[in-house]
Amino acid sequence: MRPIAVTAPDGLAIAAGEWGNPAGAEILFIHGFSQSLLSWTRQLDDPELARKFRMVAYDLRGHGASDKPLRGDAYLDARLWGDEVASVIAAAGLKRPVLVGWSYGGRVISDYVRVHGIGGIAGINFVAAVTKSADELRGPALKAIAGLVSDDLAANIRATRSFLRAIFATAPEAGDFETMLAFNMVVPAKVRAMIGGRAPEPGDMLARLTLPVLVTHGTEDRLILPAMGRFTAASVPGATLSLYDGIGHAPFFEDAPRFNRELAAFAASAQR
Repeated sequence: MRPIAVTAPDGLAIAAGEWGNPAGAEILFIHGFSQSLLSWTRQLDDPELARKFRMVAYDLRGHGASDKPLRGDAYLDARLWGDEVASVIAAAGLKRPVLVGWSYGGRVISDYVRVHGIGGIAGINFVAAVTKSADELRGPALKAIAGLVSDDLAANIRATRSFLRAIFATAPEAGDFETMLAFNMVVPAKVRAMIGGRAPEPGDMLARLTLPVLVTHGTEDRLILPAMGRFTAASVPGATLSLYDGIGHAPFFEDAPRFNRELAAFAASAQR
């Protein structure tokens, strides 16, 4: 990993790094709620992706090694999230990356497009991504985990463990789960609550996308239902929907070989 120094326009330090071929086509990975750039290890460490692509990943504000202000005004405005993506792109010197957004990362991509447009990106891969705020598109496992914002540490840990278990149709190995639990717990409960207090995402941006879009979703996703993926694909003109049978909320982890093949093909095609 080669670190990248990023400062968002509101002064926050954003932890970022790059992997792979410095001269390769560009991919920018954006992780989900309460996660980390470490979520993408099975992509960033993949030899084939590393040979062909310049890969950049970062920790969202309030997450991982990035700054974590305990002020609501640091999380509520779409411009802050969109400008943060733009700051990573600028600091890394990316010219025309494919954006890959997992779960909440899909909303962050919507924020970026709403503020900065699509002129600077080659394509978008929405991965089990939130593109609209709608109860009928959210799974029961997501609605049930209120403890994620609890100030009671024991309750918060229990809820975070339940949240992580709900992500997978097939449980990860113990070492991987422990790593995930560690970087999830780095995110303060107050930050989780403030992010959850954002205004609803209307999903109106999707119909305006006129660039290549791949929608990836697991059929056993209990957090963001497969119906969200179908909604996204149906809303974007010309989008491709790739459903992973028997896979949960993290197809890039549960079936990394297939995900990496599809991402490589999509990114190569989008950047021609």
